[in-house]
Amino acid sequence: MNPRIASHSRKTAETDISATVNLDGSGASSIDTGVAFLDHMLTSFSRHSGIDVQLRCSGDLEVDDHHTVEDVALVLGKAIVEALGEKRGVGRYGWAIIPMDEALAQCSLDLGGRSYCVFRAEFSRPVIQGLSTEMVEHFFVSLSRTMNANLHLAVLEGKNTHHIIEALFKSLAYAMKQAVKIEGAEIKSTKGVI
Repeated sequence: MNPRIASHSRKTAETDISATVNLDGSGASSIDTGVAFLDHMLTSFSRHSGIDVQLRCSGDLEVDDHHTVEDVALVLGKAIVEALGEKRGVGRYGWAIIPMDEALAQCSLDLGGRSYCVFRAEFSRPVIQGLSTEMVEHFFVSLSRTMNANLHLAVLEGKNTHHIIEALFKSLAYAMKQAVKIEGAEIKSTKGVI
């Protein structure tokens, strides 16, 4: 099996981002987006998915966190889909329900090549350490777009905004761990490609 490692970068007038992922890693990460809580969530995603993530972003945070959060998701999704290659042998589907104290979040995903995101969550705090909570949904929508994945996320229980968001990212991590796992040699599609 070839190493499932890929790098992707993107430079605009608003952000300059580079990311490298290793789908068969150990969950090691080095992440610096300039948004402290996003760094924490991406570090948690890496650790729990087993996907190594190296990511650097220089963004126009003096304007807002919007461009940074959106573009980080776009670049991360693109690196993941490039590392997947033709997706031969991958599980394709993944799902998880993850508790975080009083919060409970679920994620289901399909790496089948079609982008769609359904997101159901509400937050009582508008910002956590530089991350606007309204950008959490936008992060997942942007990720699903460049990862060419169906992504369904929902909060089943929860009051604490930190716990809710962390449960969402961890549910994505465990669903992703299942979906990228090599289970054979075939492509899981009646079309012969995904």
